[in-house]
Amino acid sequence: MPLYIVRNDITAMKVDAVVNAANESLLGGGGVDGAIHRAAGPGLLRKCRTLGGCKPGQAKITRGYRLPARYIIHTVGPVWRGGGQGEREVLVSVYRSCLTLALAKNCQTVAFPLISSGVFGYPKDLALKVAVDTIGDFLLCHDMTVYLVIFDQAAYAIGGKLFADIAAYIDDCYVAQHTDPREYQLRRAGLCDAAKPWPSEPQALAPSCVAASESLNEVLDRLDESFSQMLLRKIDEAGLTDAQCYTKANIDRKLFSKIRSDVHYKPSKPTAMAFAVALELPLEEARKLLEKAGFAFSHASKFDIIVEYFIAHGNYNIFEINEALFAFDQSLLGS
Repeated sequence: MPLYIVRNDITAMKVDAVVNAANESLLGGGGVDGAIHRAAGPGLLRKCRTLGGCKPGQAKITRGYRLPARYIIHTVGPVWRGGGQGEREVLVSVYRSCLTLALAKNCQTVAFPLISSGVFGYPKDLALKVAVDTIGDFLLCHDMTVYLVIFDQAAYAIGGKLFADIAAYIDDCYVAQHTDPREYQLRRAGLCDAAKPWPSEPQALAPSCVAASESLNEVLDRLDESFSQMLLRKIDEAGLTDAQCYTKANIDRKLFSKIRSDVHYKPSKPTAMAFAVALELPLEEARKLLEKAGFAFSHASKFDIIVEYFIAHGNYNIFEINEALFAFDQSLLGS
């Protein structure tokens, strides 16, 4: 099931369980902790007084009281002390402990804040990386929908080499898209082999030669393939089960069932892109899948450029891609 990164007030999330970034006493505080206690009402504090606190990396559960969620999972994240004192390991334990508790209570939907990224001082970009990686690993093995709730994206700072490289790639592609042909050619000469077409040029979208292993009739038969037919064929060719594919694509099982049952299904662009990533298609094959859905990669779109960056670099981790898309305020891949 999918991982969504959303901007919202976590106390308003209508899910089975919300996670409270608490302090060790569990008796309330500032930030998310204070907001959850205020929204849940005094009954929550009375219950928390009986729990005996909570150690960093662990979690305890109560009912949701006045929240729209059935449960509140209380957890204590690490205080940032420079990163060399086991902070990451504790934060990983936080997410795993909460998800294990949610699973034990048969929760289908869980909403997390970005734990430790407030007064505990964990750098927001690093905290998001831990959250996405840990939740993503869990969802590869368990059927649950998880929301990572970021209250204020302006407070999330884009940093690190990966995002800097993506920003430079976006800049190069935008320049290539919006400059005159002579300047474009001069810039391209410094960026790639002159004999190799730049991805945004028209010839990059031209049909590839027929593979030696395919007959002309097989190729012609595929010209009339719908998106759904091509997707199902690609899944079989990759040796994946349906569940493996839609999980890797961050796609809800119900949506995948619609695609499988409707030969004329028209997906959204993020959904089509998600399947290209899940199938680990090289760039040219990803373009062909998008074309079947009625779309194309465009260097006038930051969303397209970011996904292209990851595919071109052979990184098909959809959760990392969504982390980058969120950082640049773009739509996410998947459902």
